[in-house]
Parts: sequence; structure tokens; C-alpha cells
Amino acid sequence: MFVSTFEKQLDAKRRIVVPQEFRALISGAFDGVVCFPSIEADCIEGGGQPLLDRYVGVIGELDFGDPIRSALETSVLGGLAKMAFDTAGRITLPEQLCDMFGLEDWVVIVGLGDRFQIWDREVFQAHRSAQRDLARDGLARLRAAQRVSRLGGAS
Repeated sequence: MFVSTFEKQLDAKRRIVVPQEFRALISGAFDGVVCFPSIEADCIEGGGQPLLDRYVGVIGELDFGDPIRSALETSVLGGLAKMAFDTAGRITLPEQLCDMFGLEDWVVIVGLGDRFQIWDREVFQAHRSAQRDLARDGLARLRAAQRVSRLGGAS
């Protein structure tokens, strides 16, 4: 699983070192990562072949011509970049993706289990704060529902 959060600096050629922990999780015929514009947030989403296979599977479940299928094909497959690791474990982010999300200097790489995201450092700080608030509220609602369920089941 991709876990933890790392701050990295982009060099002048838009290269970043992919954390060794992440590189170790990616194996297969292609020694690198796939990245594309995230659907859920203003950042780059990335991972290995299993992530790509997962998206292709979801797309394949939708009927040809379905507008959601078309949107996923355009966003994921059309925005996909395969990036091989160099000898130092770096990838070069495509200029288009960097421009799309304002990635110029410091970035944050966030592990999310079967995938990771690459964010502008300042944008991520605001996102992380909002996500923490959402997680707290969601957990409190879940606990309240569990209490109601236990009390209702005991009657």
C-alpha cells in the first residue's frame, strides 16, 4: 500500500524523486508509474499497473457512448502519462500536468492505499485540513449511527 506523506522539490526539469517505499510497491513489465489528472481533486493521481487496470475495469463496465464513460476515458486515458524511473528513482512530470495544478517548486506526495496523489504544497495544506474536518464529522456520525443501532437492537 502507498502510505504516508512526503514533501519533495521539483527540479528545473520537473523531476521528483518518487519515495523508495512507493517504488518498491510498483513492479511489472513497466518500471515506472502512470499519472493522470485526478478526478476527485486538483492534483495528479498516480500508481502502478493495478491502478490503471482498476480504472480500465470501471470504464469497461459502462456502455459505449455513456457520457460518464466518455468523461472517464477523456480524463483518465486521455490524460495518462507513463513515466519511467531514472537511475536515481526520479520521474519527470509532464509540463501539461504541472501547469494544470500549479506545480512549480515544492510538492507533496500522499499515499492513499492503492494510489498516490501529487499536490502543490500550499494547496495540499488546505485540502488536508478540510479532509481532517470531514473525517472527524463522518466518524462522529458513524459512531452515533452505531449507538442507535445497538440501542435499537437491544430493545
